[in-house]
Amino acid sequence: MFKKLLASVGIGSAKVDTQLVSDQLLPGEEVRGKVVIQGGGAEQQIEKINLFVMTEAVREKDDRKVYEKVVLGSFVVGESFSIREGETKEVDFQFRLPIHTPPTLGRTKVWVQTGLDVPSAIDPTDKDFVRISPHPYMKTVLDALTNVLGFHLRKVEMEYSRKHRYVQEFEFYPSNEFRRDLDELEAMFFMQEDRVEVVLQIDRRAKGLGGLFAEALEMDENFVRVTFLDGDLEQGTTFIAEKLRGIISRYS
Repeated sequence: MFKKLLASVGIGSAKVDTQLVSDQLLPGEEVRGKVVIQGGGAEQQIEKINLFVMTEAVREKDDRKVYEKVVLGSFVVGESFSIREGETKEVDFQFRLPIHTPPTLGRTKVWVQTGLDVPSAIDPTDKDFVRISPHPYMKTVLDALTNVLGFHLRKVEMEYSRKHRYVQEFEFYPSNEFRRDLDELEAMFFMQEDRVEVVLQIDRRAKGLGGLFAEALEMDENFVRVTFLDGDLEQGTTFIAEKLRGIISRYS
């Protein structure tokens, strides 16, 4: 009776450790691993094991920047079971990493967080940081911007968005080709199974009195949406770079 009471208030509760087959992941691929549960000081009922793919996004709040946690995807592993005092159980799992999972570039962090759903008890959790490479669609566009058009990646950060919950912003210095026309270029990616939508923020360099006036009124920026289908992306970085060159030139 006393041990049951201890378990109900979370004393001596089970511990959880999630082990991934690989911590180098790609958006859209299968993630495999196992959850190891170590029983505590009393028998406990585990209703379910929860896995969350997490990141964090910066948000302006009261004139300061705060980081807020963002759930990219959630998954339930296994079924209800009980674990005895000191017992060890292993539960295998696999799930598909959400295609919109951001790459861990710049300040972006992604982790898999595990929790045990234990009735009336403290929820034991485990956090495993992972490295996410850019989705092949995104990589093609990034390579077109940097390797072909010569833009220099300056900053990558997850930011809060009222419309999308979060966006990952890529900031670039202009290359020699666009240095006279642009102050900077920003890009945001919205992934789908057969395409990627890229939102470009083209920040024009002030030229003359009219340019300075436009810059002062923040009228020197254009937001342009361009969609690349998988057939476009299969034609390679040079093809995509030419499309981007035309768009950037048109608005700069």
